[in-house]
Amino acid sequence: MPPKGTTSALKPMRLPPLPKLRVRRPNQTEANPCLAIMSSVLTCWASSGYTTAGCQALETQLRTCMDTPRPKSQKKNTINYHLSRMYPKIVGPRKRK
Repeated sequence: MPPKGTTSALKPMRLPPLPKLRVRRPNQTEANPCLAIMSSVLTCWASSGYTTAGCQALETQLRTCMDTPRPKSQKKNTINYHLSRMYPKIVGPRKRK
């Protein structure tokens, strides 16, 4: 039970005044999957003195990774569009100066 003299109704939660609601960098690109294999090839070359006999398996892995096709285009993330569209409904009415 609430203490005497107070109401049991909950106060609505208010957001702090923000000029706009945005997500920073929503279209993050993922790291290159061939980067780890290339690092392994370079390490192998550095340790074996650039001979192809010891690093042949890593070189073929790198070639197959580099030859695989990449997706051409990514769809643009629409989160910021929807946030800017819904922001007035979230914040509520504002007083005019």
